[in-house]
Amino acid sequence: MTMGKRTQATALEVRLLREGIIESRHIVQAVVCDERGRVLTVAGNSETAAFIRSALKPFQALAVTTTGTLERYQLSDRDLAIITSSHKGRIDQVRQVFNILWRADLDPTILQCPIPEDKHSPLEYNCSGKHAGMLAVCQQRHWPLNNYLDRKHPIQQLILGKVAELLRMPAAEFINAHDDCGAPTYLMQLGHMASLYALLASSTNLDMERIVRAMTHHPAMVAGDGEFDTELMRLTPGELVSKSGAEGVQCIGRLGEGLGLAIKVMDGAKRAKYAVAIHLLQQMGWISPSAAESLSEKFVTLGKYKRLEVIGELSFL
Repeated sequence: MTMGKRTQATALEVRLLREGIIESRHIVQAVVCDERGRVLTVAGNSETAAFIRSALKPFQALAVTTTGTLERYQLSDRDLAIITSSHKGRIDQVRQVFNILWRADLDPTILQCPIPEDKHSPLEYNCSGKHAGMLAVCQQRHWPLNNYLDRKHPIQQLILGKVAELLRMPAAEFINAHDDCGAPTYLMQLGHMASLYALLASSTNLDMERIVRAMTHHPAMVAGDGEFDTELMRLTPGELVSKSGAEGVQCIGRLGEGLGLAIKVMDGAKRAKYAVAIHLLQQMGWISPSAAESLSEKFVTLGKYKRLEVIGELSFL
């Protein structure tokens, strides 16, 4: 990544106000990069490292789009969208995950993601689409199925190779750990996350363009009704692609312009990342005032007596 003379500026602060009185504070860092990896604007430090968590899913889906797996099993854009998802286990979402496994002649019991509390099947776990996609690639490539989550398994090495290629970094330099679902996730700088989403949004790669099309055409598969990613993409059709990650990670790409935004709430609070995303999208002109108002009603006003307030802005380097 090409850095400017500075890599940091004042971080953002999110305040929880109860009837106008500050009750809690969250510190948030954010960065915008272009598709060449250049840091354009920042709040906090663009070199802050964090696990990308589920915001990695569109890039894990490259294993499906680049291997002929979509064509081999005649998977649809809805299937591809659920592969990128952190879904809510709704019946239509679970059926979509099952469809991938059925078309690949795989039994759901082979899924190694957990069974959610008070649920009955790993199909209902929020990462089951990602796992189904990985297994479909393994089936198509005749790779072992029983250890597909191992870091050294060919499917995980394929995914790592794709991410390393996009960021023009040696794969051996990536630090990984197991996500809650058991699959590897990667520690990377916020600037790298933003660069990935800039590339995703750049329309220069057909495989990534198909992933974006699936996510933006079927936003209800990516998260679910009332969830931030789904509502943002519905309000900005064909303009933004959005994917949340756990522990305060949020990534958004500006389609056609090759720009990516990455957000990290330092204490991991989900509520703060959505407030910051709305605040920054407004600041950059990526969403309309009416879209900002609609999102704020859902994600900034938290009830009759409390709301979130974001202090600060992105700074040019």
